[in-house]
Amino acid sequence: MYLEVKNLVKYYSENNPVIKKLNFSVKKGEIISFLGESGSGKTTFLKCISGLEKINSGSISLNNNILNDNNTFIKPQNRKIGFVFQDYPLFPHLNLIDNITFNLKPKYFKKLDYMISLTGLESLLMRYPHELSGGEQQRACIARALIREPDLLLLDEPFSNLDSNIKLSMRDEIYKIIKETKTTTILVTHDINDSLNIADRILIFKAGVLQQYGDPVNMYCEPANCYCAKVLGDLNQLEIEDKTYYIRPEKIKIVEDSNFKILVEKCFFQGKEYKIFGTLNGYKWQFFSKKPLNKNEQISIDYSSEDLIFFDSFCNNFFV
Repeated sequence: MYLEVKNLVKYYSENNPVIKKLNFSVKKGEIISFLGESGSGKTTFLKCISGLEKINSGSISLNNNILNDNNTFIKPQNRKIGFVFQDYPLFPHLNLIDNITFNLKPKYFKKLDYMISLTGLESLLMRYPHELSGGEQQRACIARALIREPDLLLLDEPFSNLDSNIKLSMRDEIYKIIKETKTTTILVTHDINDSLNIADRILIFKAGVLQQYGDPVNMYCEPANCYCAKVLGDLNQLEIEDKTYYIRPEKIKIVEDSNFKILVEKCFFQGKEYKIFGTLNGYKWQFFSKKPLNKNEQISIDYSSEDLIFFDSFCNNFFV
């Protein structure tokens, strides 16, 4: 494997590890997305893999080189890892081209024109950071990282500071750039849509423990546990023969009549459809409708039993 993490443990207090025996591997050119609640260990892992933090045990290897184990610690500047932060840290006193080439080794200049063209920055090279939009600054940071031909690119919430009207286009652009350069990438984000749209695989963290790691479609349809299910999207809860099941909102169908009656509480327009909130047998539900529904209207819904998700009983408390 191109990137391999084995039994990684990181703690600041031995009795309270932030990361507990993490194991996973990444193929060259893959985009891996890390998901998890605040404090789950995502940022700490990025610091460990980039060399900003030393690990307590285990190992990290990249492109057949040991970065950190019990006997080895490669300094951050020698790891060939690019890091793009969420706040686009460009030097304010340098123009764009000088920001990209700052401290750049001569051997990388041969790809400068290619990288400028790939990131669409040709007309902006003489501008200063305060003269650039958030998306333009982001592309400059990507160019600055990729021109150094990193073995691994780390993206820490790269879309969080972008306006919603350009976020989707920027996400697509960055995906194309990463795939064009075949750069192995780890993306940390709080937005599940970012992960589902551009990640080859998703890794879910909770309290420093890997919960699930796999293909986005399979993880969404077959989550390993209730925590993963909730992280990956909204769920509705229902009881069938004294067992608790869950179903995704998009799997709900509005029908003329059925045994399942929902009292509509809210209706929000979301562009091509409406998101409906209501109550079914005491549980809060949400689903989608092609037309608006009135508050306090009672409607019938149905679903396929194949779309039901079942977990152990401990999940009941999680969704309260």
